Amino acid sequence: MDMDGMLALAVRLAGAAAAAITAVRAAGFVVERKRDHSPVTAADTIAEALIVEGLHESGLPVVAEEAHDASAMAVPDGPFWLVDPLDGTRDFAEGHDSFAVNIGLVRDGRPVLGAVALPAHGQVFSGLVGRGAWRLDAGGSRPIRVRPVPKVGAVAVVSRRHDRDPRIAAFAREHGATLLPLGSAEKLCRVAEGSADFSPRRGPTMEWDTAAPEAVLWAAGGRMADWDGAPLRYGKPGWRNPGFLARGA
Repeated sequence: MDMDGMLALAVRLAGAAAAAITAVRAAGFVVERKRDHSPVTAADTIAEALIVEGLHESGLPVVAEEAHDASAMAVPDGPFWLVDPLDGTRDFAEGHDSFAVNIGLVRDGRPVLGAVALPAHGQVFSGLVGRGAWRLDAGGSRPIRVRPVPKVGAVAVVSRRHDRDPRIAAFAREHGATLLPLGSAEKLCRVAEGSADFSPRRGPTMEWDTAAPEAVLWAAGGRMADWDGAPLRYGKPGWRNPGFLARGA
C-alpha cells in the first residue's frame, strides 16, 4: 500500500471510529479506571478494536493506547502506526466536545502521516508531510494551511487542565496571545487550519497523543519542537513525550 492509500485508510478508519464514539455517547456509558487511574469507556475500546482491525490491511504494526500495557510495548522495526482511539477521554466523560481520534504513521522516528477525527464537530483532519493537509466535513474536503502569526491578536490554544500554569501565562504575555482552553489533538488541528497560532505544552504527553496531529500540523506548514527547539522523536522507551511548542508559520 502506498502513502496515498495509507492516508485514505487512516481517514476512513478515523471517520468510522468517530461514528462509533458518537453512538456510544448517545446511548450512554460507564466510566471505568485503568491501572494508572485514568478514565476509560466503551467508546475507547470499541473505537480501538475497529481501528486496529482496519489497519491490518496496511501490513504494518500497530501500537495503540488501550492495548494491554501499551507503555511497555517494544518499538516495532520499520514504520508503524500510533493510535489513540479516544484522545481526551476525560473531556468526553465530562460532556465536553473537545475529544479526538488519532491515527498516525511513524517512520524513522518521525510522524509522516496523520488522520485526526473530531467527532463532536463532524470533522476529520488529515495530512501527509511534504504533500499537504486537508479538513473533511459535511461540506466536503478542502486544503488547510497555517496562518502567519499576527502581530496583534494571536491565539494560543492550551490544555484546559494546564491553562493556569504560570509558564503558559508568561508565554502568552510574551507573544501577546489570548489563551483559548481546548482538549485533545483538537489544539494542533486548530493551529494547522489557521484558526489559532500557538499550542504551548509544558507537561508530558504520550506519543499516541501527538503523532497524528503533529503530522497534520507539519503537512499544513506548521512547526513543533520541544522547548529546546529539538523535534520530538517517536519510538522512545515508555512512549512519553516532553513538553513542546507547536506554532503556525
